[in-house]
Amino acid sequence: MLIADSQVHIWGPNTPERPWKPGRKAQRPVPLGADEVLCEMDAAGVDRVVIVPPSIEGGRNDLAIAAVRSHPDRFAIMGRLELEDPAARGRLAHWRDQPGMFGVRINFKSELKKLPTDPDVEWFWAEAERAGVRVFASVMQADAHSVATVAKRHPDLRIAVDHLGIVNDTQKGAEAFANLDRLLAIADNGNVAVKVSSMPGYASDGYPYRSLHPYLRRVYDAFGPKRMFWGSDLSRLHGPYRECVTMFTEEMNWLTSDDLDWIMGRGLCEWLGWKVQEQAGGFRPIN
Repeated sequence: MLIADSQVHIWGPNTPERPWKPGRKAQRPVPLGADEVLCEMDAAGVDRVVIVPPSIEGGRNDLAIAAVRSHPDRFAIMGRLELEDPAARGRLAHWRDQPGMFGVRINFKSELKKLPTDPDVEWFWAEAERAGVRVFASVMQADAHSVATVAKRHPDLRIAVDHLGIVNDTQKGAEAFANLDRLLAIADNGNVAVKVSSMPGYASDGYPYRSLHPYLRRVYDAFGPKRMFWGSDLSRLHGPYRECVTMFTEEMNWLTSDDLDWIMGRGLCEWLGWKVQEQAGGFRPIN
């Protein structure tokens, strides 16, 4: 089984040469780099990782690009583009010319503080659709209808909702999934997917996080395994990385082996256009 993680942040220290964005705080005191991520991947049995540069990095993608250049078979990027920067317009036409760059991650809730349907954002959706740029969107479950509106307006655009629309790190269990119905209601838009990422952080119990399983089953029933992308958000993962894998691969007996192929990596890679090849025993990366 190909295992591809849909979200891991890497970043560098706050220095005069590479200052963090003012007012932003890292998810842990020591920066997480590509070499450490590779060690974690090897220990957990993870083949690939999509690097999502965090907000503290401002508009920089340089560390992610360096990681891809060193390990193109292990890393891809959903990069940062600051939409309120006037220089952002027009950049998406050549966005995917950058090494390993498949798309953009936009945090609508805590960074941009706008809905995806805000008129100021329309240029971005239009450019992304024309350029074949994928989008990871951080939006609240309660605002999922705005994603559906954009998806209908731009049928060739591909959008994946981060963390099942949970944007408050303090929410657990029923509170975290209080508006899940609103997210599930947009599943009929075939160009919208969801990331089942950072899930252990929203559990009200310990491993194997059975408090999450009924919610994840509802997501599976609505979106299906081909539009349901596993991920860890490693830098704020509380338990071992391997447990974030096995909570799906070993603890949800209602998932078939074919389901797991899609959820754990094949679906994400095909959605991005990150090549895989079929071999005996499942799908494997193309180096």
